[in-house]
Amino acid sequence: MALDKDEVRKIARLARIRVPEEELDSLAGEMSQLIDWVEQLGEVATDGVAPMSSVVHVTLPQRDDVINDGGYPDRVLANAPDRVDDFYTVPKVVEQ
Repeated sequence: MALDKDEVRKIARLARIRVPEEELDSLAGEMSQLIDWVEQLGEVATDGVAPMSSVVHVTLPQRDDVINDGGYPDRVLANAPDRVDDFYTVPKVVEQ
């Protein structure tokens, strides 16, 4: 698929990219080559090939979901500028 200067200009405008007029011809050639390469990928036989999310079949290691720290709100809230019971208090930021 060959792109011309007008199509490259339109693509650049849609992408909000300023492209100088003198570069449109070279960009048209480069983009045409890229599109041709992508079209070649469509010719690859992929029937019977399962889609994959990674090229390496690895199961990520998982740890047990257990609480291993906490239970001391006084130490956590020691530097709080203002607090009520076991909670931080913050200034109101939304006015009604």
